[in-house]
Amino acid sequence: MRRLLIALGIAGLLGLAVAAGFAAFLAAARGGPAPDAPPAEAIIVLTGGAERVETALRLLDAGAAPILLVSGAHPALTVPELARVHGRAPGSLAGRVVLGHAAATTIGNAAEAAAFAQARGIRSVRLVTAAYHMPRAMLEFRRALPGVALHPHPVRPASFAHLPRARRWALLFGEFVKYGTAAAGLTRYLPARESARR
Repeated sequence: MRRLLIALGIAGLLGLAVAAGFAAFLAAARGGPAPDAPPAEAIIVLTGGAERVETALRLLDAGAAPILLVSGAHPALTVPELARVHGRAPGSLAGRVVLGHAAATTIGNAAEAAAFAQARGIRSVRLVTAAYHMPRAMLEFRRALPGVALHPHPVRPASFAHLPRARRWALLFGEFVKYGTAAAGLTRYLPARESARR
């Protein structure tokens, strides 16, 4: 009986820890872009939704940074095609947008961004991705780009708000689990998927 009570107590404490961690994750994922974010030397957007890329292009147009890296772009995508899809003149993005085709995961995005930043001596970045993905992205980017100032610019996709409630919660909890895996430093031991993109 005593062992059962101890086991139940441990399970209860673990449950409380997970609930508290999930609540903290949700609070972080609800954050918005800083209204007073300074201009950066580059914008980096992580693919995974059209609204992310469009937001990054608007930031580029507004002068938030002189250059944009689209990390994890489809291997067949070109800059003129990207401009066309987003309603811009084919040559309007030339010299201002770089497509990264190698990344297939968040840790791959961070590695691709680190190579991009190092090659250009970039010391400040505006990072664009979905709000629920931002905590994990910031974690991996801080590891890969030490000394580079990161300014998060979370996007709230309209498609997310239209998902059934159960699916939204499943997506959020799944992202929380991935964040916990990254926080524990375990992502480096996962099989790399980047090789399939090259």
